[in-house]
Amino acid sequence: MIHTLRPLRFTLLALLIAAAPIPWARASAPAGHFTDNKDGTVKDNKTGLLWQQAVDPGTYTWDANAGAGSAQAYCKHLPLAGGGWRLPSLKELQTLVDRRVANPAIDSTFFPATPSDWFWTSSPLAYGSSSAWYVNFTYGLTYFDSAVSLNRVRCVR
Repeated sequence: MIHTLRPLRFTLLALLIAAAPIPWARASAPAGHFTDNKDGTVKDNKTGLLWQQAVDPGTYTWDANAGAGSAQAYCKHLPLAGGGWRLPSLKELQTLVDRRVANPAIDSTFFPATPSDWFWTSSPLAYGSSSAWYVNFTYGLTYFDSAVSLNRVRCVR
C-alpha cells in the first residue's frame, strides 16, 4: 500500500505546484536596494558594488587568451564612468537576480532591456578548468560553459 500512495502523493504535489501563480509581472527590488547614478551605472546599496547598467549587444568568450574578444578584456577596457571595471564573480552576479520575476529575472527598473540570456562570471568551474560559470537571467539559474563559448557580459567595480 505504501508503494501505491507514494506516486499519488508526488502527483498531487506536482499538480499543486503547476497550479501556483507564475509571477510574470515585473517587480522592483525592495525600496532603497539600488540607486541609479544617472551616468550609466547602478549602485547596489546592500553590497556596495557598482554595476554597468546597459548591456553591450555583443557576446564574448570567457577565455582570457582570446584577447579583445574576451569578457574579461571587455570589462577591463570599459571606459564607463572612469573605468576600473572587471567581470563579476558568480556570487556577485547572483546578487542581481530577482527571483520574484522571470524572463528576465532582474529588476527591470534599474536594469532595463536586460536580455533573458547567459552572462559570464569571473569564476572558473575549477582551478585550471577550461569552463566557467555563468548566470542565466531567464530564471536566474547558474550553469557552466566552455570558456570559448559566446555569452553576454555585465561589468562590476
